[in-house]
Amino acid sequence: MSEDKAIWPPIEPISAGLHGRCPRCGEGRLFSGFLTVGKRCMNCGLDYSYADAGDGPAVFVILIIGFIIVGLALWVEVTLSPPLWLHFIIWIPLAVALCLTALRLIKGVLLTLQYTNKAAEGRLDHEQ
Repeated sequence: MSEDKAIWPPIEPISAGLHGRCPRCGEGRLFSGFLTVGKRCMNCGLDYSYADAGDGPAVFVILIIGFIIVGLALWVEVTLSPPLWLHFIIWIPLAVALCLTALRLIKGVLLTLQYTNKAAEGRLDHEQ
């Protein structure tokens, strides 16, 4: 990630990530597909090659959505006691829809925070 040669206004990283916008200018698209990060910003030309969220978004989504779905399923089971097939019909599609939605949002936020905080791989400093 190279230093910016122009002065860009400060962008709120969480807002830009939730909207899938460029972390530098806040206007260009961050994603070229549903979860595929683009090559560069079409507005300011920022190279997105630094963008690597790894497995972070998936872990957050599994923990957050899993907690919500299991809590709701337990509540419905205790209060209504529906048959098992009804649990499958309700909770599996809801979990898939929530996970896909949350995965894009969290990935965008993590990538914009990575740019804002200049996060990079650890490097050993061999200069003495």
